[in-house]
Amino acid sequence: MTTVASGLEVSLAMSQIELDLNVVMPEILMAIFGMLLLVFGVIRGKNSLRLVSYGSAIAMVFVAYMVLNLPVEQENAFQGLFVNEWFSSFMKVLILMGSVISIFLSLNYLENNNMNRFEFPILILFSTLGMMIMLSANDLMTLYMGLELQSLPLYILAAFKRDNLKSSEAGIKYFVLGALSSGLLLYGISLIYGFTGTTSFETLSQTFASDENISIAVIVGLVFIISGLIFKISAVPFHMWTPDVYEGSPTATTAFFAIVPKIAAMGLIIRILFGAFADLIEQWQQIIVLVSILSMLVGAFAGIVQDNIKRLMAYSSIGHIGYALVGVAAGSIDGVRGVIIYLTIYMIMSAGVFAVILSMKKNDRMVENISDLSGISKSNPAMALLMTILMFSMAGIPPVAGFFGKLFIFQAAVESGLYTLAVIGVLTSVVAAFYYLRIIKVMYFDAFEDKFDKIQGKSLATIMTISGIFALCFIISPDILFSTASEAAQSLWAE
Repeated sequence: MTTVASGLEVSLAMSQIELDLNVVMPEILMAIFGMLLLVFGVIRGKNSLRLVSYGSAIAMVFVAYMVLNLPVEQENAFQGLFVNEWFSSFMKVLILMGSVISIFLSLNYLENNNMNRFEFPILILFSTLGMMIMLSANDLMTLYMGLELQSLPLYILAAFKRDNLKSSEAGIKYFVLGALSSGLLLYGISLIYGFTGTTSFETLSQTFASDENISIAVIVGLVFIISGLIFKISAVPFHMWTPDVYEGSPTATTAFFAIVPKIAAMGLIIRILFGAFADLIEQWQQIIVLVSILSMLVGAFAGIVQDNIKRLMAYSSIGHIGYALVGVAAGSIDGVRGVIIYLTIYMIMSAGVFAVILSMKKNDRMVENISDLSGISKSNPAMALLMTILMFSMAGIPPVAGFFGKLFIFQAAVESGLYTLAVIGVLTSVVAAFYYLRIIKVMYFDAFEDKFDKIQGKSLATIMTISGIFALCFIISPDILFSTASEAAQSLWAE
């Protein structure tokens, strides 16, 4: 009888492991693809960048297909450490597509700037793997593991141009401040664990729902956790690294920073605040409101005086994160839905803008000043038109896509009674519109200087064209994204 019982236990354990592995199969395959491509790059040696890049892109498209279509018999894996539902699946597909776009944006830049090394797409792939783990985190330990796996490749990418002083400085700054944010996060996790005895999101949620007397130490721990996560999205007051890292990093790296990691970090913030700490909304809502207001103000006013377009995009991203946090502060399904829509639109807009920035090349030399765009409407009218559409979208001017992103965000804030926050958001949008419209003015009304070199390869032109068309034509059929985002938000609430 003992032998039969032991055999049955082993069989059940093996069956459970199989189910758990099925849930995490996309992440497992991402890790396997990354290691295989790394070995291939080492064996092939020089001139393997393009092949490894294509391989990484194909791998991520395949994993995205698996995320959407892999049948799973359970949502949780490894005793609740990992969760997989429609919210995480949608966000994973979003960051996978963003990473694929980033790889194609980077190809010609890397080849033409003495950075023809296959490690670049590999680092993007492993960073994306960390983001996928973050988005499925159902435990503070899983959260930290995914966050660090995402961050470590980013530090290397920032310093990827090893012989450039600014790039090395950007990597060091990002690493030092990133270590500080990890320390804040870990200290917050230790306080939460010390006073609740658990790191599970589900158990924490149940504990806070049943306990009316929450220890002040738990609130302090929550503040530290939020502080660590705010750094990852470069929101004020932990934004100080963003302008320097954006400017100093290779432009291909800056494009990746702008397009993908912040979306994953925002998804993680939504998961932890509306999961583990949903019943502490009165405590964390005040923090999010303050951070949102400060980010919108800094993003709007500090961007006005910028002359370097990469620094301008850094402050622009700070402002956009502030707008996205308005939806988080709303604390409702509509707010989360608005954030998902906003992040999707923002990712596509950023991809198009950085396709233009990566095309800013004169006399075989990359240029980064806004003044370098002077009069390009005469030499490259198609690029100027697409950039104009994207700038209108970034500013949130109707009827382009960016307007609808802000509309859903502010609507959720008003429905939750956050009138002051919504008004500040609208006012800062008007201020920020100045530097977006300034770029349009430079392109169309300033004196024509040297024209840009011919765009090499079709990927940059294709990405900026698709991005511009999306921004312009979004009004025709917004229902697809709206309904998908609604399902993703509702799945988070149903947990």
